[in-house]
Amino acid sequence: MNMLGLSLAYLRRRPLTTGLNLLLLALGVAVIAFLLLLERGLENRLVRDVTGIDMVVGAKGSPLQLVLSAVLQVDVPTGNVPLAAVADLRRNPLVRQAVPVAMGDRFGSFRILGTEPAYIDHYGGRLAAGRLFEGPMEAVLGAEVAATSGLGLDATLVGSHGLTAGGEAHADMPYRVVGVLARTGTVLDRLVLTPVASVWAVHDHHHHHHDEPDEAGEDHDHGHEADPDHDHESTTEGTDHDREVTAILVRYATPLAAARLPREINSQTGMQAASPAAEMLRLRALMGIGLDAMRLLGLVLVLAAGLSTFVALANALQERQYDLAVMRALGAGRARITGQILTEALLVALGGALLGIVLAHAGVAALSAFSVRARDLGLSAGQFVPGEAWLLALALLVALLAAALPSIQAYRTDVSRLLAKG
Repeated sequence: MNMLGLSLAYLRRRPLTTGLNLLLLALGVAVIAFLLLLERGLENRLVRDVTGIDMVVGAKGSPLQLVLSAVLQVDVPTGNVPLAAVADLRRNPLVRQAVPVAMGDRFGSFRILGTEPAYIDHYGGRLAAGRLFEGPMEAVLGAEVAATSGLGLDATLVGSHGLTAGGEAHADMPYRVVGVLARTGTVLDRLVLTPVASVWAVHDHHHHHHDEPDEAGEDHDHGHEADPDHDHESTTEGTDHDREVTAILVRYATPLAAARLPREINSQTGMQAASPAAEMLRLRALMGIGLDAMRLLGLVLVLAAGLSTFVALANALQERQYDLAVMRALGAGRARITGQILTEALLVALGGALLGIVLAHAGVAALSAFSVRARDLGLSAGQFVPGEAWLLALALLVALLAAALPSIQAYRTDVSRLLAKG
């Protein structure tokens, strides 16, 4: 029997011990591999959604919250800014492009975003069907919105008040779908896009309706000033001078703008300027603590598997000393005996590492199947990251270290003494 076959036979002879070592190593590798895949997906999404946006202008508050809400569409806005600020920025020679965004309503689990066609162009959006919006109450669906809702051209959809579930539906102000975007792998996929004027029209109508007393003379004014989900709304139904938007996405015309423009806005206006790149670094630092803790857990499991393998091999060596002595007497050299012990450990490490990687990818597939957020990250079970190769190497190294002492003991076995003992 060759070395590989003999090692497999010894492993099959101890199924419980072998299985436990495989499982322990697989769990450690799976935890680390899953985190690597999740981190890569998150990193890809952040890069896709933030690239090309040099500055976000919004209401005073947390700059990270401003970027998360206005760019990544995952938080509530910090407030609203005057529509006039858009024109001011566009007149500034330091600004190449200024795109307004207005939010406050949702369709199912997706946000309705008031903006301009330039927003779609920025993310490389292209139409899969229909056309772009041209007037109020026309909507263009992102690919994920269309796939999830099943809506197509000329369908109507009704937005719900607020950015969280349970808001009142604006049933008397439906949107008409005029276009569907192809999948881009960016934030576009998860949005219902419409002109900013649509957002104003819906909420002007909403507040006009609720400010009217009913037949019993009761006043239904909900006090939109106290509603944090609708900071984009105009405080009056007057001219554009009174209108507001949630935020403004800015691209610089010159590198000099990065040094001057944010400081001017923060110090000379009632607005704040936030750098998406800087805030993403903060976000990664905040998330890194949790990810590092999980990676440490995975590493502990891998090392525990190595220790378990060492104990198993040491015990097995004590049980098989006579067998090894017979093999030596039949002509097997010390190198072959040592190689057989190392092969056993490497087989366990290889099997456990591969099983762990399979479990990690299966976990990603399950997460993508049941979670819209996971699909938003672009996670794919077929995606491999370079760190997985390093995980495989780590598992093999741990196995070699675990087998080092037992293999040295086998190498130094006194054949005559063992055979004499029988």
